[in-house]
Amino acid sequence: MVEERSLVLALQSDSEREKAFGILVSQYKERLYWQIRKIVLDHDDTDDVLQNTFIKVYRNIQSFKADSKLYTWMYRIATNEAITFINKKAKRANISSHEMKEVVLSKLETDVYFEGEKIQLQLQKAIALLPNKQQLIFNMKYFDDHTFEQLSDILETSVGGLKSSYHIAVRKITTYLKNNETF
Repeated sequence: MVEERSLVLALQSDSEREKAFGILVSQYKERLYWQIRKIVLDHDDTDDVLQNTFIKVYRNIQSFKADSKLYTWMYRIATNEAITFINKKAKRANISSHEMKEVVLSKLETDVYFEGEKIQLQLQKAIALLPNKQQLIFNMKYFDDHTFEQLSDILETSVGGLKSSYHIAVRKITTYLKNNETF
């Protein structure tokens, strides 16, 4: 694994950019894939969003100021790309983003890339029913084990607001799981 500062310098160097970008992709593609997958749920859509994310990273690496970690910056881009993708897909289908989530969730049961058990499917349904902000915060805290301070950097919001949103999300998920026990 290449040290982040060295990687950023190489990415911002015209002569080293191509090689450094290959290293960047290999180091971060899996982590970013799963971040995006938690939002868009569908494997093929996730691949599309991941590709768009890396294109944006490549095009904008010169403007990266290292105010945050490289991964935090890419994570923010991936999250925004995933949300934009869902919204555009919903708009093309002439439905709300909430309805689009329900469509994708109904397909999740037959998705060959989803290896979860029934309880995991119920959890994914509960998460998908959350408002976008709560969904992001829950996924990033619960699954990725980010601290509230890291989330504050990524989402550019206050720690107090994040804690409140996270606890509300947990309450909603708990209620959903209790009311929809099928396992």
